Amino acid sequence: MIELDRAGDIWTVTINRPDKANSLTHAMLVELADIMEEAQAARAVILTGRGKVFSAGADLDEARAGLAKSDVWERLSGAVAALPGLSIAALNGTLAGGAMGMALACDLRIAVPGAKFFYPVMKLGFLPQPSDPARMAALIGPARTKLLLMGGQKITAEEALTFGLIDRLVEAEELQDHALALAADTLAARPEIAQEIKRMCSPA
Repeated sequence: MIELDRAGDIWTVTINRPDKANSLTHAMLVELADIMEEAQAARAVILTGRGKVFSAGADLDEARAGLAKSDVWERLSGAVAALPGLSIAALNGTLAGGAMGMALACDLRIAVPGAKFFYPVMKLGFLPQPSDPARMAALIGPARTKLLLMGGQKITAEEALTFGLIDRLVEAEELQDHALALAADTLAARPEIAQEIKRMCSPA
């Protein structure tokens, strides 16, 4: 249910459970975290999904059984944030719940126009993963973060672009090619230069 394509220095990681809206089981999260921890040698990593939903978040049965409170979410987002290369979330559709964390940890986020974004964790009786609110607030500000996390709002791709939650809207058929184009300059640069620019762009 997790596909990995290594094409030279660029790794494409695809969530492939479209019949369940790419909802994430514990095993899938562990596999994603393992891949991201292994991807330290990759110059660029693209994270995407199959079908019309990037991910609906936790598998509901497993969430009720404890997955919603598992530290594997934080392990995954931390591994994405620690990648030395350029990380791109190529969001093929709606992004919801705990799946938000891995996208927030990416350097860039592009999405299809029909995508929706929401994080209904409070309504479900859980806290968000520890690093998610701070990463979201760094992108869209504290008030808009509360709009999603406390106001329970579902926002459109256009609103997400205006807020700064995503960086660009791309038609579905162009999503992968656009992600590859965004990575082209990083792949062409000397690794130490690209890594230093990434470090310089990070909050102090």
